[in-house]
Amino acid sequence: MSQPIFFAHANGFPSGTYGKLFEALAPEYRVAHLERHAHDPRFPADDNWYNLVDELIHHLQQQEQPVWGVGHSFGGVLHLHAALRCPELYRGVVMLDSPVLTRSDQWVIRAAKRFGFIDRLTPAGRTLGRREEFADLDSARSYFAGKSLFRGFDPECFDAYLQHGLHPVGNKLRLRFDPATEISIYRGVPHTSPGRTRQLKVPLAVVRGHKSNVVMRHHTRFVARMPQGEALSMPGGHMFPLERPQDTARLLKNLFTRWETRQDKDCA
Repeated sequence: MSQPIFFAHANGFPSGTYGKLFEALAPEYRVAHLERHAHDPRFPADDNWYNLVDELIHHLQQQEQPVWGVGHSFGGVLHLHAALRCPELYRGVVMLDSPVLTRSDQWVIRAAKRFGFIDRLTPAGRTLGRREEFADLDSARSYFAGKSLFRGFDPECFDAYLQHGLHPVGNKLRLRFDPATEISIYRGVPHTSPGRTRQLKVPLAVVRGHKSNVVMRHHTRFVARMPQGEALSMPGGHMFPLERPQDTARLLKNLFTRWETRQDKDCA
């Protein structure tokens, strides 16, 4: 019987973009997900992402059993905060190039919000004024292919982004993930935590892309010192789950098998 994973996507990247990763996890694992976080009017984007964690918990509570929580970037932080609040919903959490923020990081974020430079600290500043509309698929493909963020994408993942990241409006294509919501998410990056991360009651792994400029060395050292924490790495940058989806799936399978074996021994 396949085991449940609940996946949470990176900001601005609908879950359908990760279809090749999900397929590579089958048949041992079945993946549930929201197509777009922060687009349900019951759970609007807010400061410190309280509503967005509520949204994730709401959907986790509808799952039949505890899940392996896997999140990329923004999605990994959502899983961490949800697991701190409701560990009974999880078997373990994997953060794919998501930083586990230290107290010092939180102080910097709080100051950036207070003094108005949060857009320089997060990708919000680069998102402002970004192109939202395209005449056709070819023009969209050309535009995104020229962006460094997409340069290392697996070709099938790039195609999946064009399929799931855009939708027709009239005779044009527009971004499916609302740009204003994306910016609000960046600006609301948490400077608080629902609990002490070191006291997390389920296993936690942070997987850093070798070339990442998001997860820093002090983040991985912090996780590695946790009783049930470990820091791993993958080739690629911040977007490695979409650059190397099959390698990412292989890492996740090996990690979950190891955790499951350890949990079975602890219960014996």
